[in-house]
Amino acid sequence: MNHGQFCPVSRLEKLLIATDRSIFSEGAVTEAINFAKKCSSKLYVMSVLETNPQYETVGANVFEKEEQEAIEHLEYIKKRAAQEGLFCWANLRYGEEPYRLIVEEADEKKVDMIIIGKHGRRGLTRVLMGSVAAKVIGHARCKVLVVPKAARVEYRNILVATDGSQYSDAAALEAVEIAKRCGSQLVAISVAPSEEEIEKAKVYVGDIVLTAQKAGVTAETVTPIGRPPDVIAEVAGGRGVDLIVMGGYGKTGLKKFLMGSTTEKVIGLTGCAVLVVNT
Repeated sequence: MNHGQFCPVSRLEKLLIATDRSIFSEGAVTEAINFAKKCSSKLYVMSVLETNPQYETVGANVFEKEEQEAIEHLEYIKKRAAQEGLFCWANLRYGEEPYRLIVEEADEKKVDMIIIGKHGRRGLTRVLMGSVAAKVIGHARCKVLVVPKAARVEYRNILVATDGSQYSDAAALEAVEIAKRCGSQLVAISVAPSEEEIEKAKVYVGDIVLTAQKAGVTAETVTPIGRPPDVIAEVAGGRGVDLIVMGGYGKTGLKKFLMGSTTEKVIGLTGCAVLVVNT
């Protein structure tokens, strides 16, 4: 089967690229354009120019330079989209908290998915993801696709992670749907923190197998023991996974301004794209 000649994810009428104008957004821009082309989606792009009290001391010229660079970057993305026959609406917003403005933009445009880079302009350690991306996932009411700068989503091998929560159930349904559309190899993983938790993990992945069977999809299961973020990333790397599907929160439950720690750490550790399903 040719992977990716049609829309891999259902109900993608509107997409929003959130770019910070760094090289870390390149993968997100590329995948967003690919999605819009395959899915006939409306494409929006935005960037946030952070207002900073320091501009009062360093002078207006610095702010004006950054503003012009941001405008030029958005125009560059519009041209890239136009080369693929797409029209892209662009918006530069101003504020102190980029993640809030990104979520507001997504709500106002009623987008179905936000596509964002893994790291930000300030640079981060390997095991962390950008704080803006983490907060966007924690607040967004739609799907969020986090794309490392060099990642390409081919939909050949999909890994769906579950901890038995309602958020994992939503991720499982999404993963099965993508696998059905794209003819992907689907692996369901539930990591047991200890030997005593293995039976529960088997039940969780067994539920995904049943869901997949109903959709005519074959799913392999793995229930290793270990620290969930590390094991999920290791399995994804070892199997050549190009998309991980996860829920935004876990069984433990978290305040709205935080996302599930396992999801966050997996995004930081893995080199492939991660689709976070928020319900």
